[in-house]
Amino acid sequence: MGLTIKKDSGFSFVEEGEGPVLLLLHGLFGALSNWEYVCAKFSPKYKVVIPLMPIYDLPLLGANVDALAKFIHKFVEYKKYDKVTLLGNSLGGHVALVYTLTHPERVHSMMLTGSSGLYEEGMGGTYPRREDYNYIKERVEYTFYDPKTASKELVDEVFEIVNNRSKILRILSMAKSAIRHNLRKEIPKITIPVSLIWGQNDTITPPEAAEEFHSLFPNSELTYIDKCGHAAMMERPEEFNEILEKFLNKLYQS
Repeated sequence: MGLTIKKDSGFSFVEEGEGPVLLLLHGLFGALSNWEYVCAKFSPKYKVVIPLMPIYDLPLLGANVDALAKFIHKFVEYKKYDKVTLLGNSLGGHVALVYTLTHPERVHSMMLTGSSGLYEEGMGGTYPRREDYNYIKERVEYTFYDPKTASKELVDEVFEIVNNRSKILRILSMAKSAIRHNLRKEIPKITIPVSLIWGQNDTITPPEAAEEFHSLFPNSELTYIDKCGHAAMMERPEEFNEILEKFLNKLYQS
């Protein structure tokens, strides 16, 4: 399916289906299309919403995780959503955590996959060879277990981002913010049901991060997907959706 992007009062987002709200948050280099398989699977039963986070539109000094969490709050308030289920990948998971800690009354449950917030390898730093297409291609492929998952379209998109001075400065600022903003002490305050769906071969936020998340959340379940990297919903969509469906069924169909 192709995703239809709506624009309303300064927000750009996908909104498909009716029912309990699943609010999907993309990662640092992510796009709305990262969640296409999830949207196709769950929009018949749920209202699936994917807001485009303004990573490249924030003031440089304000390009941080807290700013994105505030943006999500404004979006949820504007749309008058109540008790959403947050689904976050990578930086999107980090934003979901901060939003939940700040506005627990608005969150019903949560799913994280490859989330930052505790540990991440390769989110920060620099891109010393950003004009080298093959180097960027290798960095994108590193995100996945199967390098073929990194389509030319995806590599082209990342290559454009890292060679845009305004965008790369915000990417680096955001990445450093995520690394600094460790939530280890605060995560135990999150008592809602949490599903951790993790790539067994994630090199960005490795299984050790998933295990620590699992130990810190009072109410979580952890499931690994074998032969899978940092973006399970893209690389192994059928397995990912099956695990997510079981989690949501327990919450909403019981």
